[in-house]
Amino acid sequence: MENDQLLDRVHSLEVAQATQAVSLAGAEATQGALQAGNMATTAAMQAGTMATLAAGGISLLVGIFLGLAIRRS
Repeated sequence: MENDQLLDRVHSLEVAQATQAVSLAGAEATQGALQAGNMATTAAMQAGTMATLAAGGISLLVGIFLGLAIRRS
């Protein structure tokens, strides 16, 4: 009887340990996905900022030359 109880307890501990390992693996996968998402968001934000700055600079130059052309005519 005592041997059966010990086997049941060992089995319960093995199941609990396996459950914990699966939970930890899921948490690590979630963390990795979160970090990848943050990196993608940051890269897109930087690309958008650079595109906006470039468009603004080009618009400024076009405006200056257009103003000079209007002034001379």
